Amino acid sequence: MGSTVETLEFQAETRQLLRLVIHSIYSNKDIFLRELISNASDALDKLRLESLIDSGLDADTSDLHIALEVDREARTLTVRDNGIGMSREDIVELIGTIAKSGTAGLLEKIKETEDAAAAQSLIGQFGVGFYSAFMVADRVTLRTRRAGTEAGTRWESDGEGTYEIQAVDGLPVGTSVTLHLKPADGEDGLADYLAGWKIRQIVKQYSDFIRWPIRMASERTAAAEGAESAEGAEGAEGAGAPQVETLNSMKALWARPRSEVTEAEYTEFYQQISHDWLPPAETVHMRAEGTFEYEALLFIPAQAPFDLFSRDAKRGVQLYVKRVFIMDDCEALMPDYLRFVKGVVDAHDLSLNISREILQHDRQIRGVRRRLVKKVLGALKDVQTKDSERYLKLWEQFGRVLKEGLLEDADSTAALLELVAAASTHDAERPTTLREYVGRMKDGQEAIYYLTGEDRATVENSPHMEAFAAKGYEVLILTDPVDEVWVERVPDFDGHRLQSIAKGQVDLDEPADGDEAAGAEKARREQEFAALLPWLTTALSGQVKEVRLSSRLTTSAACIVGDAQDMTPTLEKMYRAMGQELPPVKRILELNPGHPLITALRAAHEADPGDASLAEVAELVHGGALLAEGGDLPDPARFTRLLTDRLARGL
Repeated sequence: MGSTVETLEFQAETRQLLRLVIHSIYSNKDIFLRELISNASDALDKLRLESLIDSGLDADTSDLHIALEVDREARTLTVRDNGIGMSREDIVELIGTIAKSGTAGLLEKIKETEDAAAAQSLIGQFGVGFYSAFMVADRVTLRTRRAGTEAGTRWESDGEGTYEIQAVDGLPVGTSVTLHLKPADGEDGLADYLAGWKIRQIVKQYSDFIRWPIRMASERTAAAEGAESAEGAEGAEGAGAPQVETLNSMKALWARPRSEVTEAEYTEFYQQISHDWLPPAETVHMRAEGTFEYEALLFIPAQAPFDLFSRDAKRGVQLYVKRVFIMDDCEALMPDYLRFVKGVVDAHDLSLNISREILQHDRQIRGVRRRLVKKVLGALKDVQTKDSERYLKLWEQFGRVLKEGLLEDADSTAALLELVAAASTHDAERPTTLREYVGRMKDGQEAIYYLTGEDRATVENSPHMEAFAAKGYEVLILTDPVDEVWVERVPDFDGHRLQSIAKGQVDLDEPADGDEAAGAEKARREQEFAALLPWLTTALSGQVKEVRLSSRLTTSAACIVGDAQDMTPTLEKMYRAMGQELPPVKRILELNPGHPLITALRAAHEADPGDASLAEVAELVHGGALLAEGGDLPDPARFTRLLTDRLARGL
């Protein structure tokens, strides 16, 4: 006997999402069956795994399968499995409140997305495929009982604003989802989902690789058999006799030789496991034999998921052992910086009850991980070599996370540096690789020059760029936050050190050997400023560690630089934002000896070294240099007052 029926309301955001799913998101309504079969397959996987872990679980795993049942008189299609099942709490959490982490974010993303295909790709990332059933059904009834429990539950809704939930007795372990189908409507894309040929077509297209048998029973008359045969259905054995068919091949795609798998099959499998509507950008299909055998089928997506940088995003690939599902999101098999990679690894020699903790310390798994990383990075390198434009599109999607690998994976540093693409002064539109940069280096140039900053405009307008631009030296423009860190960790590329043009000594005017005139000019200039520089260093001692002449400047009066080993201001801000207390870092003020302001300051100091107003000019020069690089003034009010007083006296 059933208990009292409760009527509950969907969350407000859930109702909005339901309307989008039913009316806007899925252009192909056939997808509902793929989603329900996928859910059923997951339930079977979970029961199989739980039964291995818990030997006392009262569950029959001898014939795990998915059944599709058609009732033409009632106009219902039922998807039934004998998997793990759900408790009442599971139903309320997983179905009553869609996308418990991020529904609002999904709605906002969809509102911002004009392209229908892009919106469809978003929907799958929140696991709301169950609700695609309402595209084809006026009402959906779910009956379920979780393995190891006695109580069953019935859930029912018309997808409008409420759902009913009731405890019922006598249900078998597993879940059945019954769709009360809408009438077929060709104009609205609603097929006759009671037709056997149509069901077979959908299963073959979307669910052929599901590892559990998908069965359908039907009873056909001779006339019906002939009619369906005309539409591509297989004939029944004996008119009017019940027939049970297995609709899917169940052959693991990764276990087949690559030569026997079509691109269409790869795409279908990728979309099935990733819920992405786009084809993958690259496929890595490999088999390792020897002391530890495994197969792997990995995919590099064409576009980054919107939650690529979310802490809550699931990461890793699926792990199977001899085609038995072990776990989703096996992080031990893929480093965090390759978290966008989707796929399957099927190991032959692991225990079926292996845990995540054991995997983290398993020597063989670490070996598999190293080889998978090498294969993925190799696949990206192949794209870069064969089709640079397509590669740059991939780098735009995943470059920021790939650069995280330069901080995490010392063994792969060389391979990752080959993949790095960065904006540079060589081309305002097209990024360059480090290899391309090295190929364009000037004769005698030893370092790869770069400058970090918040955005390209800020970097390009930095005073540090002036001499490099004037002399035709290419400079990499690095604007990702991670760039501040990895350039400090990487000593060189192909024997060329990476050098910030805002740090250390950069002397582009160093006289060539034998150039006596240039050497004499440099010595004269240093002699002219011999008195001013130490005075300025003392006057600004609270803010700078040294004042010196610069060869980086052509038009600006001054710039701020750091010592070679100093932390950059941006990196200092990042650490402080994370709550790390750091000692203040004093930097160096460099002066342009040819700028009228600096020559006038030198002349004024020579005429009257004790003039108190000169210290104010020194503060203005230093503050202007800070502002030019996008830095923060130590005392903005004082700087403004000094500046306005000077302007007033000059008018």
